Amino acid sequence: MAFGTDIGIDLGTATVLVYVKGKGIVLKEPSVVAIEQTRKQILAVGEEARRMIGRTPGNIVAVRPLRDGVISDYEVTEAMLKYFLGKVLGKRVFFKPRVVVCVPSGVTEVEKRAVLDATYEAGAKQTFLIEEPIAAAIGAGLDISRPVGCMVIDIGGGTTDIAVISLGGAVVSESIKVAGDKFDEAIIRYIRKKHSVAIGERTAEELKINIGCAYKKPKVETMEVRGRSLLTGLPKTITVTSEEMLLALEEPVSAIIEAVHRVLENTPPELAADITTTGIVMTGGGSLLWGLDKLISEKTGIPTRIADDPVSCVALGTGKALEALDVLEASLIKDPRVR
Repeated sequence: MAFGTDIGIDLGTATVLVYVKGKGIVLKEPSVVAIEQTRKQILAVGEEARRMIGRTPGNIVAVRPLRDGVISDYEVTEAMLKYFLGKVLGKRVFFKPRVVVCVPSGVTEVEKRAVLDATYEAGAKQTFLIEEPIAAAIGAGLDISRPVGCMVIDIGGGTTDIAVISLGGAVVSESIKVAGDKFDEAIIRYIRKKHSVAIGERTAEELKINIGCAYKKPKVETMEVRGRSLLTGLPKTITVTSEEMLLALEEPVSAIIEAVHRVLENTPPELAADITTTGIVMTGGGSLLWGLDKLISEKTGIPTRIADDPVSCVALGTGKALEALDVLEASLIKDPRVR
């Protein structure tokens, strides 16, 4: 059963996707772990743990071990990876897999080492790291091996990675810690300030998905949400509009637009000319924010489109990288340790 020996992991701040060579994406679960604090025991991982966020008793905490695209809790990340690898490989754990993990383009050497170590401890034979925008471009079906510039904006949960890619590598790239999580935080702040109501992360995410927008919608949409009144301390139901969402999300959206401008300003003229023809491709769950592609296109003057399956692009890219390790040698960050 050799097929279980190559695995691609999109180790995201919000979601972990696992790609198995020959099978495709076999696992997609939230990057959440529920821990019993007194005994330091892991109670649940993934979707089961996500359902516990904001609803646990004092001795149980639901934590997200990755923040802003990097590991914030090493031991919990290792336990989470072990759990997911065990779920994917089942009883074939004695086949130590080769693993490709994607990381944001701006990670430090220390952060890279943390990912490599966590993957080894979770049971990998050999680990390669690939930068998120490169994996996203491969997953979106772009041919990055040609001497033609293509631009990718990958908006995940913790980071937005923007890169201009040519000949299999990133020519200009930038990673900013403004993405899906910051969208949620901006919505929570806005509702608190405007309506004097406190809402949780999950409610903010539902607002973002259902009526959130980065561009004025032709028709105003509304959604009822429940939270806690800051004035009375009692539960309260309010109606929020898509126009309010536009105002709430203005700051994080502007930060992404500015980062796109900076990357374009630093792009060599020949590649910039290519991009005006090939356009910008958006990937990641954050790219699904209504009207964001339209806004980027308007602000840059470059045609912008969302990839076919934006959420899975990075995982598909890591999977395809597994199948072309020799071709992508220049793009992969290798570790000398082999077990």
